[in-house]
Amino acid sequence: MRAYIYVGGAIDPAYITEHPTGDDLVIAADSGWDNACRLGEHPTVLMGDFDSIRDKKIPESVEVYQVPAEKDMTDTQLAVDYALQKGIRDLVIIGGLAGRLDHTLSNLTILRHLTQSGVHAVFHDGFNRVRFLQSNSTLIGRSAYTYLSLIPVDEVVKGVEIAGVKYPLKNAKLRRAAPSLGVSNELTGNCAFISVRKGGVYIVESRDPK
Repeated sequence: MRAYIYVGGAIDPAYITEHPTGDDLVIAADSGWDNACRLGEHPTVLMGDFDSIRDKKIPESVEVYQVPAEKDMTDTQLAVDYALQKGIRDLVIIGGLAGRLDHTLSNLTILRHLTQSGVHAVFHDGFNRVRFLQSNSTLIGRSAYTYLSLIPVDEVVKGVEIAGVKYPLKNAKLRRAAPSLGVSNELTGNCAFISVRKGGVYIVESRDPK
């Protein structure tokens, strides 16, 4: 079972290919309700302080959890915690990357914590798709995104390998103070192989807005 969490921020529906199916849990966090509606999705849970939601016509079948505007958690964190409490360990979070920088940075921190806790999670808004990789390896398939970047989180990330790309790396070091080495790569085949021996990186697929 997977949870789809729709949060605020600009999205490009044409490039969002992840959609809930079957028994997936579908949650909207505040103005994420508006994004879900743009995508034709039907959240069964709506939560947040509702300070930014535009469409106030919420069906009676939707579970609504309203919290005070003055709170210790962002609406995104509330929705993530709700999914985790339901025992779900696979999260697709739509939105949350464009708009207020403080929310974007907070969401990236949430993504890192989820991965380090053994939860599979990805943020996706149609302009960027972001995962976090910690001392592990993964495959990234070809998609509509043009660029593939590795952004180091630790001071030094060791044993970095990336293959199937225009600028491959083998047993490389990425440094947080000089992250340019991992930026703006491009796939040359159907997928890229990424491996990190020690440390954490954000894997960012991106494209230039039209």
